[in-house]
Amino acid sequence: MNTLNVAVFIFDDVEVLDFAGPYEVFYTAARVALRLAPQDPPPFKVFTVSEQSKTVFARGSLPVQAHYNFSNHPAADVLIVPGGVVSAELEKITVIDWIKNQAAGAGLTASVCTGAFLLAKAGLLDGKEATTHWEDTADLQKMFPSLKVMEAVRWIDNGSLVTSAGISAGIDMSLHLVEKLCGRELALKTARQMDYAWQD
Repeated sequence: MNTLNVAVFIFDDVEVLDFAGPYEVFYTAARVALRLAPQDPPPFKVFTVSEQSKTVFARGSLPVQAHYNFSNHPAADVLIVPGGVVSAELEKITVIDWIKNQAAGAGLTASVCTGAFLLAKAGLLDGKEATTHWEDTADLQKMFPSLKVMEAVRWIDNGSLVTSAGISAGIDMSLHLVEKLCGRELALKTARQMDYAWQD
């Protein structure tokens, strides 16, 4: 298979594990796959994208510099939209339009935690089942009444759109995406390499 570009959106007050967890899963999966079949291209190239070329301050004031910005990143085959404090991002037309446009071109779009609010604001979850962090399910349902918000699930797979619950659930979901795209063996070996007890 060809290498898939995995774009991870980052923004001020993004939850650290929301973006770093999926990043680690896809990066580790690529490393494991190369070890298993060094003659083949890696299944994933993972990178971060921010709105502008400046330092993003994640939760806890962690400074992060994205690989690319909205104007210069490679086309995304897989788009990951993490959560955190998303209230400011919800009001940015440029961010919502970018998510909508990237999702239209990507084969797979996924959110972690409150990233579901951003997918919903972009109109991607209308009429679909979705989930988010347990603390935010009521607000997601109230803000976007056309959704069927589910509780007590780690992730919900709607085919080309996948949402996950909070923080560590994004790792479980990302391993599910590895399985979906490359098979269960690679997902299991990736979880093993990460020494992670995958809740699949």
